[in-house]
Amino acid sequence: MIRSEVLSGVALGETLRLALDTLRAHKLRSFLTLLGIILAVTTLVAVMSIVNGLNLYVAAKVANLGANSFVVDRFGIITNAKAWVAAQKRPRLTADDFELLVAHMRLAQQVAAIESNTQDAKYGNQLFEDAQLVGATPNYMGMRDMNIASGRGITEADDLHREPVCVLGPDISSKILPGMDPLGKEIHIGSQTCEVVGIAEPLGTTFGVPRDNYVMVPFNTYEKQWKTATNTATFFVQARSEDMMDAAEDEVRMILRAAHHVPYRDPDDFGIVAPDSIMNLWQQLTGNIFAIAVWLTAVFLVIGGIVIMNIMLASVTERTREIGIRKALGARRRHIILQFLLESATLSVTGGVLGLVLALTITVLVRTLTFMPISASLGSILTALALSTSVGLFFGIYPAVRASRLDPIVALRAEN
Repeated sequence: MIRSEVLSGVALGETLRLALDTLRAHKLRSFLTLLGIILAVTTLVAVMSIVNGLNLYVAAKVANLGANSFVVDRFGIITNAKAWVAAQKRPRLTADDFELLVAHMRLAQQVAAIESNTQDAKYGNQLFEDAQLVGATPNYMGMRDMNIASGRGITEADDLHREPVCVLGPDISSKILPGMDPLGKEIHIGSQTCEVVGIAEPLGTTFGVPRDNYVMVPFNTYEKQWKTATNTATFFVQARSEDMMDAAEDEVRMILRAAHHVPYRDPDDFGIVAPDSIMNLWQQLTGNIFAIAVWLTAVFLVIGGIVIMNIMLASVTERTREIGIRKALGARRRHIILQFLLESATLSVTGGVLGLVLALTITVLVRTLTFMPISASLGSILTALALSTSVGLFFGIYPAVRASRLDPIVALRAEN
């Protein structure tokens, strides 16, 4: 029994060595044969890595609205031009709507509000054009996990008394107040002035768009000094628990629909955006991208498999005499089948490894040169290698069986 296993192991090792020798003897042909497999594995692993990285990025940067929080605004999520045109007819959300939510919501732990527009920020001769001016309630920064690097945030007293104070984003602070302590300085925001009471910690960028170019003032101060006819408020609602999210959304609908006198059968005249709705929309988009990648991968694999089969058939014809000699020396059909299956599998695995190296290189380049935290998962690597190996084995069956059925006498007479 042991002797039989040892002999089988030796035969397998010898067969693998012959397969590798054959591939080395025809390097260019082997590479051209592998091209389809290389493209398939590269496409699959690279796309899976990028999509997975983007999902993590969107979940952390875009869909992260705060713990158990959702957004109420004028538009919600718009996915087509018709919905956008219809949304333009909706009324703007106001401070009165905010007061109604604060007064009547029972399932919300807290509600924050913001309004915004763009203004030039200036101190002395230093100018930051088109800064984002945000009027926010005192609880907004806490709900959005925004922290103060120095100074303080906006307080209830600031908001109640409409104080002309502001918190600066790091980009604006470094641009208009370089090399100095910004706290206590009075800066110009449009035609108004406000005192800097705090500098926020940096938020970084989202899809390459900076998030630290803002000036935050108290909500009521904004209403008094900067509000325009085109402004609409946005509300951040934090439910008492994750389980109450849906019920809290329904409570918002009930309060605002009653305030806006929306008929029972008519749709909402405002939008609600929850983290799961953002992720669902995003995953629909990335799902379409992944479906295209799978289709391309399948095409490349089939093309690569057909090329492997044709190359192996040509190899059978070229090596007819060799097959005859092996059979004459006692090789059985299973040995011939094993040899050619190993050759086709070795071809496809080699292509898979080369494709994997190329995909990992692309992944590293994208992670280095862009904002996306992408990385190849072990699952995508194993899937790609398993697919490439399976293609080689499947498309190598027919050439291997054909080689094993050659008559040794006829094969020995063949001229290569």
